[in-house]
Amino acid sequence: MPVTPDVPRVPRGLKGVVVTETALGDVRGTEGFYHYRQYSAVELAGSRTFEDVWHLMLLGTLPDAAGRAAFTARVAPLRRLPRDIRDALPAIARSGALSGPLAGLRTALSLLGAAAGFRPLYDIDAERRLADALAASAAVPTLLTALYRLGQGLEPVEPRDDLPFAANYLYMLTGEEPDPVRARAIERYLISTVDHGFNASTFTGRVIASTGADLAACLVGAVGALSGPLHGGAPSRALDTLDAIGTPDRIDPWIRERVLAGDRIMGFGHPVYRTEDPRSRMLQEIARDFGGPLVDFALQVEARVEAILAELKPGRELHTNVEFYAGVVMELCGLPREMFTPTFACARVVGWSANILEQAEDSKIIRPAARYVGPVPPQPVPAV
Repeated sequence: MPVTPDVPRVPRGLKGVVVTETALGDVRGTEGFYHYRQYSAVELAGSRTFEDVWHLMLLGTLPDAAGRAAFTARVAPLRRLPRDIRDALPAIARSGALSGPLAGLRTALSLLGAAAGFRPLYDIDAERRLADALAASAAVPTLLTALYRLGQGLEPVEPRDDLPFAANYLYMLTGEEPDPVRARAIERYLISTVDHGFNASTFTGRVIASTGADLAACLVGAVGALSGPLHGGAPSRALDTLDAIGTPDRIDPWIRERVLAGDRIMGFGHPVYRTEDPRSRMLQEIARDFGGPLVDFALQVEARVEAILAELKPGRELHTNVEFYAGVVMELCGLPREMFTPTFACARVVGWSANILEQAEDSKIIRPAARYVGPVPPQPVPAV
């Protein structure tokens, strides 16, 4: 088979291949550690607000109290949608009745970008790019909660400027001001999922940004990548696993059957971490604080999966990833399962935006090659 000599072989899926440099953060899989800029992401989730981390990712620094207040005052009004967008949401919700709010978000973001006059990144300066990124990131929770409520036959709830990001999200979802404990639990989850290296959706957003396209186009592509079950679509599926097992006496036979069949167990394993996922460890602590039968059952399942894998697949470590306990925490906080992945998107849009802004500073288009493996060309074109 002919091989283009100047195209090097790389691992499938580009695993481990460094494609650029970034100042936004990294994942150190062998250590079970990841960070946003120079700070531990888990430590940020334990001690800072979502607005602080948003400021860090897009503006480069952690704000002090005055800076936090100024930033919050800047982004809170951006939660409100233009009238043209609000008027279009019922039709988007009806069209996506079977596919859910995340699918509707792709359409809504395209419309938002057009209505707000987002221009190609290539044609605008850094300040305008930042303004577009803040506007889109602020609007995504409003779009998602409105699409969800419309899909349930309910009226959207207007955002409140006086509520922090996470509390406002829950308020728009339920129509009720949330319990502070649950709001803080969701805030910590959101902070922990803002960014996570060059995952599929982040890379997709950066590829589109490298073409100079507008910010909405970049985000729509990232949302499409996130929607896949092997990426952000797993939290509800991990909880479905607990439902499928049902009772403690079914854990071992259910897990053994899946492991021996070579099936994937949703909520376990990660392509980067070779130790416990630090996000899972943090979310497990949050779940333990809530307590209750669901948490007890999740802990039992986690322990038995690891024990059975050690027995049947010695040397192959497999730990819970962020989706396993994320599903448990969101369930305990009253979020409907169809909003688990959209909630993930509310956080990740900030990380995507930061990566898009960083990529926009590089004028080189991302254009990899593929290795042709079809029939040897050229062959005669057959006559009709």
